[in-house]
Amino acid sequence: MSSPINPPEARGVRNGELPAYVSNGLIGLRVREQPLQAGMCLVSGVAGEHAERRIEAAAPSPYPLAADIALNGVWISDQPSAVSDLVQAYDFATGELTSRFRFEGGGRVAQVTVVTFANRDAAALVQQEVRIEVDGACDLTVRAVVETAGVRGRVIGRRVDTPGEPEPVCDGFLLWETEGGLSRCGYALATELLGEGAPEAPTTTPWDQSGPLVSGYSLRARAGRPVRLRQMTAMVPSVMHDRPDEEAARRVARGKSTGFDELSRRNRALWADLWKGRIVVRGASTEHQALIDAAFFYLNSSSHPASPAATSIFGLATWHDYSYYFGHVMWDVDAFCAPPLTLLQPDAALALLEFRTRHLDAARDIAKLSGRAGVQFPWEAAPLTGQEASPGGGDGAAHEDHGSLHTARAFGLHADATGDRLFLEAQAWPVLSGVADWIVSRVTRTERGFEFLRSTGPAEVPEPPDNDAFTLMAASEVLKRAIRAAQEIGREPPKAWGEVADGLHLPIRSDDVIAAHDDFRVSEPKGATPSPLAGFFPYDYPAPDAVRRRTLDFYLAHWTDYVGAPMLPALYTTWAAMAGDRDLALKLFVEGYARYDHGRFHQCLEYRPDHPDSQVAAGPFFANLSGMLLGLLMGLTGLVIDGGDPEDWPRRPVVLPAGWTAIEVERIWVRGRPARLEAVHGEARARLTFDAP
Repeated sequence: MSSPINPPEARGVRNGELPAYVSNGLIGLRVREQPLQAGMCLVSGVAGEHAERRIEAAAPSPYPLAADIALNGVWISDQPSAVSDLVQAYDFATGELTSRFRFEGGGRVAQVTVVTFANRDAAALVQQEVRIEVDGACDLTVRAVVETAGVRGRVIGRRVDTPGEPEPVCDGFLLWETEGGLSRCGYALATELLGEGAPEAPTTTPWDQSGPLVSGYSLRARAGRPVRLRQMTAMVPSVMHDRPDEEAARRVARGKSTGFDELSRRNRALWADLWKGRIVVRGASTEHQALIDAAFFYLNSSSHPASPAATSIFGLATWHDYSYYFGHVMWDVDAFCAPPLTLLQPDAALALLEFRTRHLDAARDIAKLSGRAGVQFPWEAAPLTGQEASPGGGDGAAHEDHGSLHTARAFGLHADATGDRLFLEAQAWPVLSGVADWIVSRVTRTERGFEFLRSTGPAEVPEPPDNDAFTLMAASEVLKRAIRAAQEIGREPPKAWGEVADGLHLPIRSDDVIAAHDDFRVSEPKGATPSPLAGFFPYDYPAPDAVRRRTLDFYLAHWTDYVGAPMLPALYTTWAAMAGDRDLALKLFVEGYARYDHGRFHQCLEYRPDHPDSQVAAGPFFANLSGMLLGLLMGLTGLVIDGGDPEDWPRRPVVLPAGWTAIEVERIWVRGRPARLEAVHGEARARLTFDAP
């Protein structure tokens, strides 16, 4: 396995750029360039009332790994201007962020190195080591802090003892409640100080019943004798435990017993295993391979089997200056994140899908309220309840009906890729059959066939058009997959499913181009949106060859009027390759993905910075980066996952962007077995091979 390419070191202050993002899929941290200052934290499933919109939203929680240092009584927190020489480096191979800085105070200078990571082996834990080396003898005091200041919500329980135990099992634990009282999160802190003269136990503050958790150490430090503060914080959301502070104390006690170094080793081992799925593009520039590695890292770091609330369109990242879509779970997660994760990290993909199955009742209620049958998934699902949480009037929720189709497809694809019969029967079937029933109740029968009237597609326009092509193409595939699922589990599919699938009215122009919708004009607002091409990939709508070719050519010709927007531009590379234009495929990898790159740690942005709708830098944006990965794994390789022999999944001749010679993945997961994927430009098919059992 080759090692991923790390992003360049970041030096100095951010100057408005995004902070580093550290996550394991259950906990997400924004780590500042001076990492001891509290950043922002999200925990999967922790929700509160949004301060402005008053809707259910992912709620920032207390920052678990804050700290402070004093030299001869002068604190960093009191004199932040005394910090200089800021440097941060991300090691994608291990998920570890290393920060370095110089602190001058009290007549002494300290060189500080901080290593921060979110543990993948023990998902409730985040860890940090602060190494301090002074230039001469001084009084050194260090504090580890679970910082509650500046976070909306309240501490409703806090202890530094362990009831009934002669000695506390950790430094302390607290119970946090979010704004509006929608959910709670338990915290437990454990620390140790290593070095000559270090006290064995910290000093804590038992009297502060509503404040932060603080553990302090004081000693006489000397030059050449570094001191190391180790912080370990467990965080448990109430959606996973009714008494989450007590469970957090158990989790951090378990971590202490295992040991900081062993936990670090296990985390590194799990990352090494994940990187066996690294997507290597032979012939690609180092710059482009680095962007591919970054996308792989952010998707996998934001997904974990322990996640109770899937992941948002920004993972578990947030920042003060943007809504980040309130941490809601949107259709983009099902459409773009779940398919590559099914191949790379299937247990994490299952966790994304289980968020939907846990909240099937909410989807049934939405369908009922709309006068429809089956299940209709929310446009913006709240992270705690799974209910619709769109702000304001919810225009997207009212008219963008294609969202449920991507959820159903993700379930069908996962069932095919894993071959998990129990998943098909217990989880995929209720979703596929429910969405199929919803489709039948949603369409209108006319003399032209079955039509989707007043339904908005990816081009979000004020007035919903009739017969959005992307919705129709996706609905056709979902209905056929539901029929096949019924046959696979021995059920009789309703006759209406087949009738609607065969009778959907897809608008095709006289020149054999699939129109985006009825009365489509490319000059209309957002008319260049290539939504019909998404029916070809990631979907595999069986259009006649002439229709497919002319539709590809038509929308590819208008790419300049669309790129810069989020989501679909990441797929342009695949569409250009499907059209046989290698030069355009490479150009569109640059224009439709690479130019969205945010230089500090390669956090792919939602909008390209030169787009008129780009107001602030917001990333990492998972529809873009996951769409790009999806194109590499399934689009350019021609992989069509179905219920047949996996060796027959590669369907198209391999056409790669100019200069790219091959795509190689050492390991993807297929039907519970590791498989190697190789797509060589010019060959008739990609190769999916298994080691002999």
